[in-house]
Amino acid sequence: MSDILLVGINHKTAPVELRECIAFSKEESVTAVQSLLGLPDLNEVILFSTCNRVEVLLVTDKKSRAISTTKKFIADFNKIPLEQFENALYVHEGDEAVRHIFRVASSLDSMVVGEPQILGQIKDGYRTATAINASGAILNRLLHRTFFVAKRIRTETGIGDRAVSISFAAVELGRKIFGTLEGKTVLLIGAGEMAELSVEHLIRNKAGDIYVANRTFENGVALANKFKGQVLRFEEISDCLKYIDIIISSTGASDFVITRDQVKGVLRVRRSRPLFFIDIAVPRDIDPAVNRLSNSYVYDIDDLKDVIDENMEDRQQEAVKAGRIVDEAVINFRQWHASLNVVPTIIALRNKVESITQAEIKKTLQLNKFPDSSVEALNKMAVSLSNKILHDPTIFLKRNGMLADKSLYIDAVRKLFKLDE
Repeated sequence: MSDILLVGINHKTAPVELRECIAFSKEESVTAVQSLLGLPDLNEVILFSTCNRVEVLLVTDKKSRAISTTKKFIADFNKIPLEQFENALYVHEGDEAVRHIFRVASSLDSMVVGEPQILGQIKDGYRTATAINASGAILNRLLHRTFFVAKRIRTETGIGDRAVSISFAAVELGRKIFGTLEGKTVLLIGAGEMAELSVEHLIRNKAGDIYVANRTFENGVALANKFKGQVLRFEEISDCLKYIDIIISSTGASDFVITRDQVKGVLRVRRSRPLFFIDIAVPRDIDPAVNRLSNSYVYDIDDLKDVIDENMEDRQQEAVKAGRIVDEAVINFRQWHASLNVVPTIIALRNKVESITQAEIKKTLQLNKFPDSSVEALNKMAVSLSNKILHDPTIFLKRNGMLADKSLYIDAVRKLFKLDE
């Protein structure tokens, strides 16, 4: 019976300096999968390479040799001695390999539990494998079940409901206050990584016009162009507050970027429309006194961290529910995988019993002379005897929903009757 294996390294077993040494780019992944599939003992192969993990999922008939081959390939491809990273590698077999890929795709194994990006990365790795026919019947089935499990966990648990990054928390806070971000006008002050991540979350929430203001105008232009937004100069911030709904600020300025007097000057023009500030800068960009003005609301990074800490606890509780869904899915996949070997085992068992009965009939006929009618009766009796002997074992092996592992029974039958010799 073919084995499912997973060989990998991730953020739990190795620092980023080591992970980046054996990471595969998108282009390298195609070449790597093609090369892996050409190696002996590897029947099916999928490669996953992200900033936090490199994993090879494979199907093999020669388990120990496949593990050694895969480790050596990773070392040779990246031109790094195996002894430099072998201690950081993990190997999962059978149920544990299946459980691991279910957990990874469901973000239960991520640095931030519940983050949504990993499922897309798993799908990318699968597309690469299917495009070059590296994934066969077993891994195709496994990955389809993986996507189903990940979707079920997202649907049936709250593992991805709560914000657990500063930028995500900022956008989620805005969504909760306004009810929806759809159509809301947003100003981003600063064009760094925090601002870029915030824009991505805003777009997913169907925010309206997005403006970008940055002290280095060229950087503001680059971010605005990337997300089809509009760029402003820093001097234009005060005036644009008249029509903005949400301001997310993340500069490295040493003084306030927006003061109480600036906001107070536009409140009459806004006619009681709320103005929502999310200050994720340290030191702060927004004058805290703004919060005391009517219809002006300021949240700083400490407010967001409190939200994040609380939400992480909630996610961990939801992860327990997700673990139950994973365990159930592992059992179901195990039964399907084991069933692949049922039919060949039944055929081999039938052939073994029939060959024994035919051999004994032949011996009997050599020792005694029987009329043709008796010979025909003996053959019929042999067939009938074989069918009756095999009836109960066949039904037992075929039946669904066995409480124990079906593969154990298949293995026992093959050993008892020496079907592999």
